[in-house]
Amino acid sequence: MELDFNKMPDGLIPAVVQDSATGQVLMLGYVNQEAWVKTQVEGRVTFFSRSKNRLWTKGETSGNFLRVVSLHPDCDNDALLIRAIPDGPTCHRGTVSCFEQPEQTAPVGFLAELERLVQRRYQHPEEDPKSYTASLFAKGMPKIAQKVGEEAVETVIDAVAGNRAGLSGEAADLLYHLLVLLTASGLTLEDVVAVLRQRHSTISAGTRRE
Repeated sequence: MELDFNKMPDGLIPAVVQDSATGQVLMLGYVNQEAWVKTQVEGRVTFFSRSKNRLWTKGETSGNFLRVVSLHPDCDNDALLIRAIPDGPTCHRGTVSCFEQPEQTAPVGFLAELERLVQRRYQHPEEDPKSYTASLFAKGMPKIAQKVGEEAVETVIDAVAGNRAGLSGEAADLLYHLLVLLTASGLTLEDVVAVLRQRHSTISAGTRRE
């Protein structure tokens, strides 16, 4: 995987950083050859700061690193897309992104944000001891599984009854508790999506019929 730094008069290639879970664009920076190598070796996004005139690893001061998931040069090898996991707010102003965002994220993006919060409650329950999510994890898998079963039944009841208003609420409860169950089981939404992708590719290849 190579970038063509010679195309740029200053040897700097623009790099867009995208949240690997939500798809949200987090920031734009510039990389030179040295920053490009350091990013690949260390797995943390490093830029060349034009204002500081030196290499700059995002988060070196704040601790809000950008952990690399994948790197994608464009078709001309003179621009870069970095998919990363942010360890906190990306912008120096304390916001998730350096770009102004719509008031509401896309549904899939919000699910990823919610999953990240659920995982945070699982890993650091002491941050919010009164959290309902943390209390579910403290009660263990039997209670979590029971809640998923209860919400599934209530979702089915409203669906059969044609209660659309109730159904949206029960489906929301089911999705939330399912995220808690997956987290407690050491699984993620991506694990589930990977199975769906595999099944979809099998269907598309014509080896299965729905």
